[in-house]
Amino acid sequence: MKISRKITGALALSAAAAVVLAGCTSRNEPGQSAAPGASEGAGAGAEDITIAFVPKLQGIPYFEAMNTGGQQAAEELGFEWLYQGPTTADAAAQADIVRSFIQQGVDVLFVAPNDPNSMAPLLEEAQAAGIHVATTDTDAPDSVREVFVSQASVEGIGQQLTDSLLEAMGGSGKYAIVSCGETAANLNAWIEVQEEYTASEYPDAEIVDIVYAGEDQAMATQMATDLMNSHPDLTGLVGECTSSAPGVAQAVEDADRIGEVFTVGLGTPQSMLPYLESGASSASILWDVEALGYLTGWAGVQLANEGDLGDTSSLENEALSEVEYDEETGVLLLGPPTVFTAENAGDYDY
Repeated sequence: MKISRKITGALALSAAAAVVLAGCTSRNEPGQSAAPGASEGAGAGAEDITIAFVPKLQGIPYFEAMNTGGQQAAEELGFEWLYQGPTTADAAAQADIVRSFIQQGVDVLFVAPNDPNSMAPLLEEAQAAGIHVATTDTDAPDSVREVFVSQASVEGIGQQLTDSLLEAMGGSGKYAIVSCGETAANLNAWIEVQEEYTASEYPDAEIVDIVYAGEDQAMATQMATDLMNSHPDLTGLVGECTSSAPGVAQAVEDADRIGEVFTVGLGTPQSMLPYLESGASSASILWDVEALGYLTGWAGVQLANEGDLGDTSSLENEALSEVEYDEETGVLLLGPPTVFTAENAGDYDY
């Protein structure tokens, strides 16, 4: 198990990642000592800590990679890691899992909410039960969450998506966005940046439509196909999440329009590699997902121990070298986004 093939830093890597089946919970037993290279004291008092993570959707490469990173943190810092999410991107099903963790009395609860507004009362319920509550990957800014572990800044992601696409499109033309959940706070924030940035920096470019495919790659492919048919002069597509990014690229391949319609998206390196190599996708904008999972586990230990989230000295790893904490907003930022291309996507295992 490792954050990526490129990382050879000080944190020891375990021999294998557990395979998590849909609907099951993965655990790491407490009491394991910190790995060689992990900072002394990074997991101090972690042996009795239980940290649960509820993703938007279990079983897709993105959240399984976050789980791998969380498992690595658990092994090295010595806490117990629980992971369970719905098998479809359904807010009600996700809420049921959150209720289950509240009943179990976990110490720290992280959620990547499908619907931040409906999740807010449950986070308040968990906090009232004495559980530390936080968000990761997707925020619930109007909730009682104590920290949001953010993958990259909203502006950084939105602007990089726009720059990468418009570079491929020659700086002008019409493009559309295939997003996922209509209520996903992170996706909507990125789209807002894309709209404003396109208007200010690329006056000859225009976003002609925004559609929502849920977390369904096949639906994203169909929607992208429909967009190309309804807008014959369309020259760009954005896949706003890790299921729609390969979906829009697949649509361009299926339509035999590589070199005519350009795509970028937020896709995991391995899922996007074939499309980057074929030219159906120009770039994938993401971050080190396993590092995000690791940072989530580390932050959980800090919350449980009433530690200082701003003291990141124990994060002795290249992938975590640019972590920053904003006390005013309660945002723990992983760092700037990464641009994956045909040249570097193969360097990552997820």
